[in-house]
Amino acid sequence: MVSSITVTALRSCSTTIAVNPLEMRHNRSKIGSTPDSVAAALAVWVTFPSVLLDLKTPLSVYAVMESIDTELAARIRQDILLGSYSEGERLSEAQLCETHDVSRTPIRLALRLLEREGVIRRRKGRGYMVQSPTVEDIVQAVEVRGHLESLAARLMAQESNRLNYLPKMQRAMEKLDASINELTRIGRLNDYVTRQAQTANKEFHSTILASCGNDYVNYTCQQISHLPMLAVGSMVFDRSVDDTPDQFERGIFRLRLGNAQHQVICEAIEDGDPVRAEGMMREHSHTMIEYIQTFEKRDKSLTVADLVAFSGADSLPPTA
Repeated sequence: MVSSITVTALRSCSTTIAVNPLEMRHNRSKIGSTPDSVAAALAVWVTFPSVLLDLKTPLSVYAVMESIDTELAARIRQDILLGSYSEGERLSEAQLCETHDVSRTPIRLALRLLEREGVIRRRKGRGYMVQSPTVEDIVQAVEVRGHLESLAARLMAQESNRLNYLPKMQRAMEKLDASINELTRIGRLNDYVTRQAQTANKEFHSTILASCGNDYVNYTCQQISHLPMLAVGSMVFDRSVDDTPDQFERGIFRLRLGNAQHQVICEAIEDGDPVRAEGMMREHSHTMIEYIQTFEKRDKSLTVADLVAFSGADSLPPTA
């Protein structure tokens, strides 16, 4: 077991080593000074713990490998979520290689990643089959994320260095407010402005997760971030809001309400009030579930593919 890692050790080592992610976390100051290629190599091990890093191989190779199979996994995952594959359908490695014009090795690594995420599972014998998430799965995952973000807000309010991160949160709220004002000015939905709003929303939420003092909260959120509406700072875009002026105004009101909740959360953290920070974040996070329930009432045949559309900036518009 390697207890610490330095650039010199990595460059001089000519054997195969395994790296424990917990040791990586406890020695982050040393790892942080290593080249990007080293970080990428370690990321491969974290993603696939059974992989041993052969340091005779240029570490840049691992960076490329990690990039390729992560991208492949994202493509295959998107096809599954959009319904390109049916539930229980067998995934053919050969067909995937042909579809994505790659060899079997990155396909196999991508499939292992998707198996860990739960969107596919091993068949009896050999190969994988599709295990598509349902709308109920998404609702349950949103509930989990809400609890995690609420916990993060509570923990951050107890951190002694919390005031250092408040300016970043304040800037995110100001950017979101500017986007809301711009939408109000033009009187209709606009993809560019909506994307700006989503970026600001992500900045606010990711700051809390990264600054709460518990790395496992943020890590756990990342494990479900591949699902629709589960990425940190996700926003919902309901196309029907643009049907009439009244609906548009209601959409703008919801955006302003969401950012007002941000303000309350920020103030509670500043005041060192963990109970209020946690409670407001829980209420704020529950909005996503309310939207899914609204969509289900409107359309009894709501699918995960529909949720993908609602959580993308190409479908419109908003709630924070």
